[in-house]
Amino acid sequence: MNTPAWPDALYEELLAAGVKQVAYVPDAGHRRLIELAHATPDLKAVVLTTEEEGIGLAVGAYLGGERSVLLLQSSGVGNCINALSLPAECRIPLLMLITMRGEFGEFNPWQIAMGQGTRPALEAMGVIVYRVDDAERVVDTARAAATVAFETGRSVAVLLGQRLIGAKVFRK
Repeated sequence: MNTPAWPDALYEELLAAGVKQVAYVPDAGHRRLIELAHATPDLKAVVLTTEEEGIGLAVGAYLGGERSVLLLQSSGVGNCINALSLPAECRIPLLMLITMRGEFGEFNPWQIAMGQGTRPALEAMGVIVYRVDDAERVVDTARAAATVAFETGRSVAVLLGQRLIGAKVFRK
């Protein structure tokens, strides 16, 4: 199995944007980014119990003078809805990279509802949402999202579509 090159390029873009903390709930779609974060000595990689903890971490990082990114899956977005009001009301930058489920080739019916509701839920909370479905657009989309988040104090999400990350397949 070939490992796609876009996660490495995306990681380099996050470093170029000044990200110093990576918060995540373990996810196969973010596997390479998580590995790279743990392999970088001057970067804090923080495993979370639940996704909304990452919003608190991002707020704390900002107040401490650092930039962060929250890695999560679309199924975890619902856990974050109430917490998204904090960075919105305080104009604190929040950059989220969200791997999508419940889309192209999904086998798990439990992923469909939140997969379809991720973008509308985020937009209802005032989050600016960008979407990427092809590897050629990952880096420039992440760059644009980081610029908007960190320079304007907004919450921005990049949805990494299931066509990009690949549909999970489980065999009996």
